[in-house]
Amino acid sequence: MAEIVELLSSPSHRYVGRPADGPLPASAGELVGEIRIRAGLGVVGDRYFGRPAHREASVTVIARESLPDGAGLTQVRRNIMVAGIAVDELVGAELTLDSGDGPVRLRVRRAAHPCAWMDATIGPGAWKALRGKGGVRCEPLDDGVLRVGPVAFTVSR
Repeated sequence: MAEIVELLSSPSHRYVGRPADGPLPASAGELVGEIRIRAGLGVVGDRYFGRPAHREASVTVIARESLPDGAGLTQVRRNIMVAGIAVDELVGAELTLDSGDGPVRLRVRRAAHPCAWMDATIGPGAWKALRGKGGVRCEPLDDGVLRVGPVAFTVSR
């Protein structure tokens, strides 16, 4: 069974400057029980919401199975962490998630490549370990709500 493990909506960038300097402090309430998604705009309240340069990549998804034990969304800065869905294999597909409030379709546009910050936030070697497993960047096709917990999903190509 698939589930949404964590959800993140962060109003600010934390990775500014050099990884050796460490990230800025997390905003209060970044990890949430639900997120509201707007078609073509992204996650309401997130730092990339409505930004033209990010419209086709405004929602990010990562599989829990890709991360080392103990790592979470605050370290990798993705919006949605799922379990039981091999998201890295879905580039070019449409992923539909329904956590009980109706389906939300996401067009999986491209891989979300990890960066050197992963070594600073998760631990040494994380950047290389996450290559090819850093999640995906998606364009939201529907307005809707996603919640932490069990999720029904479909994939169409």
